[in-house]
Amino acid sequence: MIEKTIWVGMSGGVDSSVAAALLLEQGYRVVGVTLRLRPSGAEQDIEDARRVCAALGVEHRVLDFTDRFRHCVMEDFVQQYLDGRTPNPCVRCNQTIKFGAMLDAALENGADGIATGHYARVERDAKSGRFLLYRTDSKKDQSYVLYGLTQHQLSHALFPVTGLEKETVREIARRYALPVASKGDSMEVCFVPDDCHARFIEDFTARPLRPGNFVDEQGRVIGRHQGIARYTIGQRKGLGVAFGRPRYVVRIDAQKNEVVLGEEGRQLSSALLARHMNYIPFDPPAPYSPPRRVQAKIRYQAPPSPATLYPLNGGEARLEFDQPQRSITPGQSVVLYDGDLVLGGGVIAASIPGGQAQADKSTTK
Repeated sequence: MIEKTIWVGMSGGVDSSVAAALLLEQGYRVVGVTLRLRPSGAEQDIEDARRVCAALGVEHRVLDFTDRFRHCVMEDFVQQYLDGRTPNPCVRCNQTIKFGAMLDAALENGADGIATGHYARVERDAKSGRFLLYRTDSKKDQSYVLYGLTQHQLSHALFPVTGLEKETVREIARRYALPVASKGDSMEVCFVPDDCHARFIEDFTARPLRPGNFVDEQGRVIGRHQGIARYTIGQRKGLGVAFGRPRYVVRIDAQKNEVVLGEEGRQLSSALLARHMNYIPFDPPAPYSPPRRVQAKIRYQAPPSPATLYPLNGGEARLEFDQPQRSITPGQSVVLYDGDLVLGGGVIAASIPGGQAQADKSTTK
């Protein structure tokens, strides 16, 4: 049997470190790879990954992707917010950097594939030959941020910690005496200091966010906001203005530089339009093909909700939910499931009121 070489993306955290250890147990030749994604601020994580590789007795490499990360992830993150949307940079990073640039570098250097510490499962379907992505029973299931991977990317991807709970991962790290066994998880966007995206955007663009008007749903000015990038659909707290009763962000109009506020329940929508759809178990369905029943997640922490998928032209799709959804947010991802199988997903372009959704459906017949 020829020994396979796997590059393990090592962030300096416990999950990716244990992924490397498990692959060694399974007989792979492991190379630890840490991605430098910003000019400064990642030195400790790089050092932690180096120490883990030393403990495991494997090679450690650092790849400098700062320029590509800035162009593919940071610039997109900033522009999405300035356009009134709320992006998910982890999805884009997985598509373009970890399973894009890193996978390309691995294959170009003779490796057979890459592995990460994500909690998800990949299997090859015996009948179709396609590589399928599944969510896991773990509380840390991360299939939501992997829905955009292509067949090429999935065919070269391994997720060794799949099926393990976090405490089991830490026990394995302690068994190997890995120096990151007790290191905490990072829950913030990796390149945004103190999780303050508005300050990051101002620093990145070298200009302050532009104030504008809060308006009600009739367009009447009811206050002043401090820049549309500070707000997201469904937000109630942190508006910076007291209205005497709860107000929620129901829409952001970047062209007018306005944040539209409404009452409780006004952020409910029965349908959405998504773009840049990626389908995993099958090729893209033909526009106006028969609708398909799915379970859909409109954000990472949301439970899957029953919905009907209507494919449209140009990689778009409409989803109609059995029950209205709260705070459908343009820029976030909607991910589709059939049980544990990930069908794919796309980027939310707009929410659709129930009456409009029903009217639009008649045009597809």
